[in-house]
Amino acid sequence: MINVILADDHILVRDGIKSLLEDQEGVHVIAEASNGKEALEIVALKRPDVLIVDIRMPEMNGIEVVAELKKNNIAIKTLVLSMHDSEEYVLNAINAGADGYLLKGSSKEEFMKALHMIASGGKYFTGDISSIIVNSMMNNGGHLSQAQEVPEPTFKLTKREKQILGLVLDGKSNKEIAEDLDVSKRTAEVHRFNLMKKLEVKNLIELTKVASKYKLV
Repeated sequence: MINVILADDHILVRDGIKSLLEDQEGVHVIAEASNGKEALEIVALKRPDVLIVDIRMPEMNGIEVVAELKKNNIAIKTLVLSMHDSEEYVLNAINAGADGYLLKGSSKEEFMKALHMIASGGKYFTGDISSIIVNSMMNNGGHLSQAQEVPEPTFKLTKREKQILGLVLDGKSNKEIAEDLDVSKRTAEVHRFNLMKKLEVKNLIELTKVASKYKLV
């Protein structure tokens, strides 16, 4: 039995991963955490086999959690989940001591392959990530680049998405946004959904925080 703790600040993401894992024989999700500090506390209490941790969370990010576990010699395997495949994120996770790095868009089959490989003492880095590791080592005499500050996300909002963001933050409903932009209500709903998905938020409060933090408007 592989005992797992999930750490992700989005409950829908945790629910989805938990459902996927518990559908598999020999895997048990014993606890969940919604931020980095909570993850460390639960790991200390539960001592799971594997911690599956999101790279971006409140309090402490996933890389900081992994580094803290390794610094304190906590015997646990760590799988970092991320939407980002940039070199900075990958190398920081590896240098922190992560046993695996998997993109959130990976298939169910690859997810389970990564979990089993890590739980059995191996390492797993999805295909695109492996090329980053190899290139880094080739460019640094067989060694990985040193860890750097985790970069702030670049959301790359389109002009229309910035318009939508401004209107949403003004408290406009989908109907009002549609009228302001001279589009159908359905189109306004789609734009709003895509904006929130890109910013990785699930409600207006989170949207406001992200927009303010990264000065998106």
